[in-house]
Amino acid sequence: MNYRMIWQILGRVLLIEAALLMLPLITGIWYGENLLPFVITMAAAAAAGGILISIKPKSEEIFAREGFAAVGLSWISMSMFGALPFVISGDIPNYIDALFETVSGFTTTGSSILKNVEAMSRSCMFWRCFTHWVGGMGVLVFIMAVLPMSGDHYMHVMRAEVPGPTVGKLVPRAKKTAAILYLIYVVMTLVETVMLICGGMSFFDALLHSFATAGTGGFSTRAASIGYYNSTYIDIVVGTFMILFGVNFNLYFLILLGNFRAALRSEELRAYLGVIFFAVVTIALNILGQYGNYFRALRYSYFQVASIISTTGFATTNFDKWPEYSRWMLILLMLIGACAGSTGGGIKVSRVIILAKSAFCELKKMIRPRSINKVRLEGKVVDEQTVRYAEVFFCIYMLVILVSILLVSLDGYDMVTNLSATVSCISNIGPGLSMVGHNGNFSLFSWFSKLVLIFDMLIGRLEIFPILLLCSPSFWRRNG
Repeated sequence: MNYRMIWQILGRVLLIEAALLMLPLITGIWYGENLLPFVITMAAAAAAGGILISIKPKSEEIFAREGFAAVGLSWISMSMFGALPFVISGDIPNYIDALFETVSGFTTTGSSILKNVEAMSRSCMFWRCFTHWVGGMGVLVFIMAVLPMSGDHYMHVMRAEVPGPTVGKLVPRAKKTAAILYLIYVVMTLVETVMLICGGMSFFDALLHSFATAGTGGFSTRAASIGYYNSTYIDIVVGTFMILFGVNFNLYFLILLGNFRAALRSEELRAYLGVIFFAVVTIALNILGQYGNYFRALRYSYFQVASIISTTGFATTNFDKWPEYSRWMLILLMLIGACAGSTGGGIKVSRVIILAKSAFCELKKMIRPRSINKVRLEGKVVDEQTVRYAEVFFCIYMLVILVSILLVSLDGYDMVTNLSATVSCISNIGPGLSMVGHNGNFSLFSWFSKLVLIFDMLIGRLEIFPILLLCSPSFWRRNG
């Protein structure tokens, strides 16, 4: 284990976080607010980062173990420092609550303990939504894009941080891959911001909602979320961008190269859009009686399906009052999630395809034991290790959900609340149903349950293994 290189990466992460805190600081200057919360946090993060970066490694080589450790520790430390402005400012005086909100931001979950979002200072409101944008593509991918990091072993960092069953390079060097991904990310964010301003949003609101959409997070500047604006235009713009940010970013690179046909032939993309189409149409039919006409029902169905499957978590209506079919369809979409290589959470569409095809192959083998059946995705045979990884991931994912529900249930709330809160956090969705639905939040849970849900958010965003491995003593042995 190259410990010194792990501390180097961790130091760079904290220095980058200190630099990123300049933006909410500037926001505070613009609105004439107290700057001390951000000055203190910047100084603390910079000091810790400076100490860690002074530890010079003998070798800059990074392998799988170092990649997992660096990613897991970076996200934890980034969240711990990132919670300080909320506590110091008094916007969220309890540190556990502030940590919950910050982890929810960085992991692009969007679950909140705040009852009155509008009462926050503008600088903390900016930082809260900006954490979505930072966490969406991954802070370590950002570091690889902007800082000189030698060696192609950094692909292990990308594999540990970028969601999905496999991570491929768009170009031969991992650094250039990270730069391309962030360029696409920035351009799409700016385009959405301009379109929202055209729809009547203020620049501040448009920018922050674009941050939240890009990261598929869901924090809003309004307690009523996107529903506050009651605009069909804004619903369509935000809904469409939520779907777009839930698409594998590799496909956008193919489009930039002019290879539209290869992008549109993507099996994962077709499945993703197919699930969205089916859910939108059937939910619209199911809720038709509540909205009077089909086009109005279609508007709300489209937005909410886009919000849930992309794991963003915005809302325009109280979907907790929808019929049972629609509510359980949303729970299913929470589990499925977005595409691999996107900013979305959940199990991922490609992984669901692999699991379904693997099960079908096993059924065929039962009928014809001598037959050879291979799982294929995007026209290529999926190697057995990837299939097994998907199966193990799914088993652990469901096990974590069950254990978390059991632990959270100690608070004594109803089953729908506990189930939807847990699934929402591990799938990085945001709102759930019942007491954590559109008109509720997560402040009702005890500090212990909040820590369980924080663990779920981290394990969901980093796809289980980086966080679980940190808990294993054998993982930290030098020759383990």
